[in-house]
Amino acid sequence: MTIPDGYVDIPPGKIAAVVTSLEMLAPPVLPPDPAADGTIRRVAQPDLDWYRDLYARVGSEWLWSQRLRMSDAELAAAIRTTGVEIYTLEHAGGDEALLELDFRKKTDCELVLFGVTAKLIGTGAGRLLMNHALRRAWAQPLTRLWVHTCSFDHPRALAFYQRSGFRPYRRQIEIAPDPRLDGTLPRDVAPHVPLLA
Repeated sequence: MTIPDGYVDIPPGKIAAVVTSLEMLAPPVLPPDPAADGTIRRVAQPDLDWYRDLYARVGSEWLWSQRLRMSDAELAAAIRTTGVEIYTLEHAGGDEALLELDFRKKTDCELVLFGVTAKLIGTGAGRLLMNHALRRAWAQPLTRLWVHTCSFDHPRALAFYQRSGFRPYRRQIEIAPDPRLDGTLPRDVAPHVPLLA
């Protein structure tokens, strides 16, 4: 499909993001772990309510909604399957980060989800979590680790991934229903993306 140069109207009730996929083909040299306050732990067989709550707290400002739209069976199949690992960062008695790694392809790993809650942005928690993700991923016999981010994400997300050793290799446009219009997310989240009914 070819998209013409210039402006393209987005259908009512939809949002459009520019998605950038990034990859690394060898383990990077990691910066030192920051002195961030928190402990990373793996969550085996995550409780679905716990997962949805954390997913929303980490991602609603960036319009994460796909996992919130899933039925219990769909979500359980996505996050409780062999080869998928879920991690969080415990901070001040609560879980404040979400990391999901998908090892189901033999030598290829996707960093499916990565983020910290708003109160930990800028504290070094993101770097601590990324260092953990990179160590864990490259402890496997991988040839490729990849991630994607989009223009709805935190404005420093793309640069953070690049500083971590990922290199962009693909750009796409994603059109999806606006999750604020159907009640999946509150109407007042993500003010950086205009709400157009």
